[in-house]
Amino acid sequence: MKRLILLLAASALASSPAVAQHAGHNMPSMTMPMPSKPAAKKKPVAKKPVAKKAAPKKAAAKKTAKTTVPKKATPKKAVTKKAVEKPVANPHAGHDMSSMPGMEMPAEPSKTDTHAGHVMPTVQFATPDAHAGHDMSAMAVEPPVAPPPPEALSGPQNAADTVWGQEAMDSSRAVLLREHGSMSASKLLINQLETRVRKGRDGYYLNAEGWYGGDIDKLWLKTEIEGEYGRKAEQAEFQALWSHAIDPWFNLQAGARFDAQPDTRGHLVLGVEGLAPYWIEVDAAAFLSDKRDVTARVEAEHDMRLTQKLILQPRVELDFAAQDIPRQQIGSGLSSAELGLRLRYQIMPRFAPYIGVNYERAFGDTRRFRRLDGESPGGWQFVAGLRTWF
Repeated sequence: MKRLILLLAASALASSPAVAQHAGHNMPSMTMPMPSKPAAKKKPVAKKPVAKKAAPKKAAAKKTAKTTVPKKATPKKAVTKKAVEKPVANPHAGHDMSSMPGMEMPAEPSKTDTHAGHVMPTVQFATPDAHAGHDMSAMAVEPPVAPPPPEALSGPQNAADTVWGQEAMDSSRAVLLREHGSMSASKLLINQLETRVRKGRDGYYLNAEGWYGGDIDKLWLKTEIEGEYGRKAEQAEFQALWSHAIDPWFNLQAGARFDAQPDTRGHLVLGVEGLAPYWIEVDAAAFLSDKRDVTARVEAEHDMRLTQKLILQPRVELDFAAQDIPRQQIGSGLSSAELGLRLRYQIMPRFAPYIGVNYERAFGDTRRFRRLDGESPGGWQFVAGLRTWF
């Protein structure tokens, strides 16, 4: 009987610390605010451990009747097993810990929010700006400031004015301007003065032009005369044109043309003359006669220097007509073409004899008109002549 009483006392001592570990302790600083709903659950939590832990006492009593006095660690294992099976034992159950600083309990978390009641640290994500958060005030670059407008110069603006005076220099600058652009000049160029040796009767040909004026505006004169020796000229024309520079390379020309042979008539002229790329001299013009005939002519030539004094000059001339002109043996379309190649020796810049070959051909109705008049429609010619200018 004594052993039974000792066993019951030992089991009671072993179970009491697990149930009321802090019973009777006054912990005013450890009070914690409990949620409103869990407050009603305090009684069942306190009663359930006492009622369920009485069972181990009886089991222990039965076992002691059959066996020797067990060690004190045996009841602890049973209690621990029961506590694991039903984790209701709260070591702070029944304690008022609301007065403990920092132990305030948050409100009852929502059932749908998985992070409710958790203290989540504030997370700042990096912005697209690579320098966000950096103090860039020391690296600020001030925008450039435009310089103030220049003030009017109080003194002379030319260095020579400080020595000779502004009035004297104004007169000198006027002379310089007149001599370099404002002055008038003139030139007479005989581009081709030649004899033509061909099948049948030999002939002659003259192509000359001259101008007078400044760099921008000039009076331009042109002439072409062609014929056979011993006969009157087959073709003789004279042009008087006003020439205006439209850029550094080309001049716009407009004026009048007069034909003495083979038929006397006048024309209005509009064309361009200048230097094309690769140093090709171009002369193109359209003509409107007093008989309302429209014709056109394109000439191009290029000087190829073989040496300083030996120059090879290819040349081409094309004639067009918008209609037939029987009295002048001209047909519509491309009426005639002339190709030439001349080699000249420049004895001096103003005097250069030459020799060469020339091929002339008529097309279309022009060829038919020439055949009806008993003339050849074209052929090869040997030429020799002189090129000079004044």
